[in-house]
Amino acid sequence: MIDGVKAWLPELAAIRQDIHAHPELGMEETRTAALVARELRALGIEVTEGVGKLGVVGTIRGSRPGQRVIGLRADMDALQIHEQTGMPYASTTPGVMHACGHDGHTTMLLGAARWLAAHRDFAGTVHLIFQPAEEGRGGARAMIADGLFDRFPCDAVYGLHNAPTLPQGVFGTRTGPALAASDRFIVTFRGTGGHGGSSPHLATDVTVVQAHFVLALQSIVSRNVPAIEAAVLSVGSIEGGSPVSPNVMPSAITITGTARSYVPAVRDLLEKRIGELAQGLAASYGCTAEAIYRRGSPALVNHKEQTEVARAAARTFVDSAAVKVMPPITGAEDFALMLEARPGAFMFLGAGTGPDGTSPEVHTPHYNFNDAIIPLGVAYWVSLVEQEMGMAGA
Repeated sequence: MIDGVKAWLPELAAIRQDIHAHPELGMEETRTAALVARELRALGIEVTEGVGKLGVVGTIRGSRPGQRVIGLRADMDALQIHEQTGMPYASTTPGVMHACGHDGHTTMLLGAARWLAAHRDFAGTVHLIFQPAEEGRGGARAMIADGLFDRFPCDAVYGLHNAPTLPQGVFGTRTGPALAASDRFIVTFRGTGGHGGSSPHLATDVTVVQAHFVLALQSIVSRNVPAIEAAVLSVGSIEGGSPVSPNVMPSAITITGTARSYVPAVRDLLEKRIGELAQGLAASYGCTAEAIYRRGSPALVNHKEQTEVARAAARTFVDSAAVKVMPPITGAEDFALMLEARPGAFMFLGAGTGPDGTSPEVHTPHYNFNDAIIPLGVAYWVSLVEQEMGMAGA
């Protein structure tokens, strides 16, 4: 099967590069969603648009009797990053680029759609789920809220993501927690402000409070989180005062950051301790504090049965040694919400190095999806259908 898909690579790469040249942010993927719907309809696939605003679902029914239903999911959105790849198909939208490979994910699932539409000798139904807004804009949540799994029932759901950190053609996944919950905190300290030169003793100084707070944050992980658990707290911004008025002590400073964890108890602990530290430190310096903790995607937890199915699918066309057990990653994925709603598994596919021998990471301005892995992604999706539904001759 994979040899047949390789013959399509020029066409599939052209689709991928077209999507890459026209990136769209989450909940703005009108062109990409229309392209997906058009490609699916051209294959004779039943299409539903507008699921969760811009989500697209293609439904393929097998020719053999069977009640099993699975979902295969790809994401479509880009990121607010200015592209610096220099590729001829680089982003034509300033400040927006496909820096995470969602253009490739969408293309690989379209390739699988092409194969499955022509080879329907499986027992059951496959829903191809093209999701908007994975990058923090609530796409999975929106599709689920719009009745995704009520309108398109799935016994299991699967996701796939490229991984530049893995050699080309290597697959990796794990049972249980695989990606972290992703939350953010916003802490604002307020004081009187004052003249930093003539009368600092008359002011309540929020700069001192924030300095102690940033240092104390790290004590949460080292002294509150159990040593056998994992958590990350990082500050992303500190805003207050004005560089043109260095003698003015600010009356307010806002600190923002990210929090990562794998288990609900640790997630709750991070929220609790951030608030307690902010309030306690503010009070000790005569200031006030407002702490906001916003929960994003939960931890992505792979289900045991489906993880074994995913591994078996990859092993049908690569050596067993190329199917790795991945360590947990503190990155996040809103596919986690789909795995809370249905059993399933999330797989990584190694993208390897580019022609120059380098491997820029995702979410960087030099990243570019490796088109050479498109047939591998297509083969993985088709093999999953074979594993789940007994597809003959895949």
